[in-house]
Amino acid sequence: MSKEQSKPLSRRKFLTGAAAATAGAATLGFPMIAKAQGPIAMRWQSTWPSKDIFHEYALDYAKIVNDMTGGDLKIEVLPAGAVVPAFGLLDAVSKGTLDGGHGVLVYHYGKQNALALWGSGPGYGMDANMLLAWHHWGGGKELLAKLYQSIGANVVSFPYGPMATQPLGWFKKPITKAADMKGLKYRTVGISIDVFTAMGLAVNALPGGEIVPAMDRGLLDAAEFNNMSSDRLLGFADVSKVCMLQSFHQNAEQFEIMFNKTKYDALPAKLKAIIANAVSAASQEMSWKAIDRYSKDYVELQTKDKVKFYKTPDAILQEQLVVYDQVVDKKSADNPLFKEIVASQKAFAERTVKWDMDNNVNRRMAYNHYYGAKKPAAKKT
Repeated sequence: MSKEQSKPLSRRKFLTGAAAATAGAATLGFPMIAKAQGPIAMRWQSTWPSKDIFHEYALDYAKIVNDMTGGDLKIEVLPAGAVVPAFGLLDAVSKGTLDGGHGVLVYHYGKQNALALWGSGPGYGMDANMLLAWHHWGGGKELLAKLYQSIGANVVSFPYGPMATQPLGWFKKPITKAADMKGLKYRTVGISIDVFTAMGLAVNALPGGEIVPAMDRGLLDAAEFNNMSSDRLLGFADVSKVCMLQSFHQNAEQFEIMFNKTKYDALPAKLKAIIANAVSAASQEMSWKAIDRYSKDYVELQTKDKVKFYKTPDAILQEQLVVYDQVVDKKSADNPLFKEIVASQKAFAERTVKWDMDNNVNRRMAYNHYYGAKKPAAKKT
């Protein structure tokens, strides 16, 4: 070994050589290590009170995205009213006041009434999962984008989370006929406003967190919201001990995950793919959680809160369908997009509902075989 070879390298020469080696590696095709970028932060709001299970669903979706991106995208979800009122979510997300949000399309009914067709009504026999199938495979996705474009909304929307059939609602006494409902001050939203108004009720649209206080003060005689868990958490059993199950007014509703379009379009393709896959994952997780939680609270409402459940009479259900068709005919005449969506839903429903009814066995026989009348059940009026 020569004297020159054995001489130790100075720190400066070592660093210079290392830099040259790195540059050489890059020319040979080895990837450079880019400087790490900070996480993309998004501030969201739900349209639900913090104690509602619906806000929990919003937090669940955010966690799935945050986990799947490894922290590259961090969504923070605030409850209703933290930034804007529940019914103000669409405007806030469209303007960029919020980066996104969690709610339901029917809350935007005042902007474009056809948005309520994603769940406000009988779904032409479809349940919520089938209506989501229409959205993904029957043309609904394209029609929804056209709807938002028609009102200049700068948003990207992902309907998800099929809901169970919603009760007719909470009343002071059991409803045995349509005449029992006439004149009642009643809370609902979307197309149901028109349906129940035509059935003789005085309707007031309120966000979820305002319903029970309004009933407590006598501003409402009756109200519907959504499900056993939400209704129990929001305190419906404190102001009413009668709940009427089954209704066509919101038989096939879903939730909506919404992003500000400008912020969404700026995301890398990888994050967009994660967002889309997280929607599907959260949709399934939510529906599984709902089955568990709603059924538990159905029992708790009866055993602990002493609520009496009754099945809505068939005559009322039939009247809902008749009146709904009249409302839809009028809105279709006034709104070409409304008419186009109804035609698309009907075509999809005629095929899929027929298959569903013919193919899938009715579970009532199996339930009666194994459990009979031992478990708490809704009473017939």
